[in-house]
Amino acid sequence: MMRTLFAVLALASAAPAFAQNAPSAPPTARAAAPTDFTGYWVAVVTEDWRWRMMTPPKGDVSSIPVTAEGRKTAESWDPAKDIAAGEQCRVYGAAGIMRMPVRLHISWQDDNTLKIDIDNGTQTRLLHFNANAAPPSAPEWQGFSLAKWESVVEGQGQAPFAGGQAGGQNALAGNLSGSARLTTTHLRPGYLRRNGVPYGANAVLTEFLDRTSEPNGDSWLVLTSIVEDPQYLQIPLILTTHYKREPDGSKFHPRPCEVTPPAATLR
Repeated sequence: MMRTLFAVLALASAAPAFAQNAPSAPPTARAAAPTDFTGYWVAVVTEDWRWRMMTPPKGDVSSIPVTAEGRKTAESWDPAKDIAAGEQCRVYGAAGIMRMPVRLHISWQDDNTLKIDIDNGTQTRLLHFNANAAPPSAPEWQGFSLAKWESVVEGQGQAPFAGGQAGGQNALAGNLSGSARLTTTHLRPGYLRRNGVPYGANAVLTEFLDRTSEPNGDSWLVLTSIVEDPQYLQIPLILTTHYKREPDGSKFHPRPCEVTPPAATLR
């Protein structure tokens, strides 16, 4: 009896030690963030101006490696038909909207979901850092985006970051490159350009998001995007788009997808 009592007391006294040695939960994506992407950003259009700032003529697929089917689809584009069918947001899907003249508001929706609100078309992209997040039951304009912080190896040898977001403690920071990798699927068919250059439901959008801090105080987001779509593209479409940080949201004014056809688009 006494031997049993001593055994119970010994286990009880050891319990705190076991609890102290129990593995801790992995940090959330927000806590582990090596880079702070939050804030307001504006696209700076320094290339492809005539395709991004204006609606190009119907059938203009210049610099996009479309397949024969892609060219045929672009040449049959009818914006009035899209609007009548309730498809006026086709150009505001994930594979096209980030190349448009837009402003972004980036924030954390929760500890594992980064949210990008986009003014043009009043769209919202959710970047899920939880690998077990469930995709939507049906394709959506912004699709379903899984995100991850890239390691130094994945980030092609970039110097590791010393601290977490906003100077917070981050046990993983020394292994992270500072880049976020985004993979988007479950897309509704949309347009790569405002003039109806298409991407299909099976398109896969891969993006790499980086931030710079310049000596003069400016900060930039650099978005490298890769669109793969065997139906409409002969080879992947690779683009780099830049956004400059703004001091506040005073210029961020969301507006809906157009409900009237753009002018001077047909030739």
